[in-house]
Amino acid sequence: MKIRSSKGFTLIELLIVVAIIGIIAAIAVPGLLRARMSGNEASAIGSLRAINGGQAAFSSSCAGGGYANKLTQLAATTVAPIVQGFLSPDLTLSDSTVKSGYTIALADGFPVGVTVMAQASTCNAKGIAVSSYYAGATPLTLGGTGTRYFGTDERGTIWQNTTTLLTATLTKAGAAPTVPIQ
Repeated sequence: MKIRSSKGFTLIELLIVVAIIGIIAAIAVPGLLRARMSGNEASAIGSLRAINGGQAAFSSSCAGGGYANKLTQLAATTVAPIVQGFLSPDLTLSDSTVKSGYTIALADGFPVGVTVMAQASTCNAKGIAVSSYYAGATPLTLGGTGTRYFGTDERGTIWQNTTTLLTATLTKAGAAPTVPIQ
């Protein structure tokens, strides 16, 4: 009669280990997804802050007090001594940029139906300057890449909303539930 070797694991032991790993994964994954959404939202807020800073520099040095109404206007200029862009290339490659799960866009800052007189051409010859701007950040998948919409304008305040896409009208009026970031 042969005696079995007791080397190795039994099927029960392996199933218990797999079950424990499954429980730990079920606990950890939602937390990781929330952390990813939080990081995406922080990136969107950072992008809007960068746009505010780029618009301030553009307004004072290139647009005679006006603002850009497209992200591509804030790209590099060829006019000396300004040879560096007003924003980083990751935001100025197109007029609507996807970054970290959010779509970042820039437009005239007045509600639909309000006529805005355009100012003179800008120093980088990439468009005209306008008297107001609005930048918004929209999650690609609400609840997946982010849970909040963000917006900002020439005042520099960054607004948030969890239920509605922010527009220039909402941020100008300060309508509830639109609230500034604390």
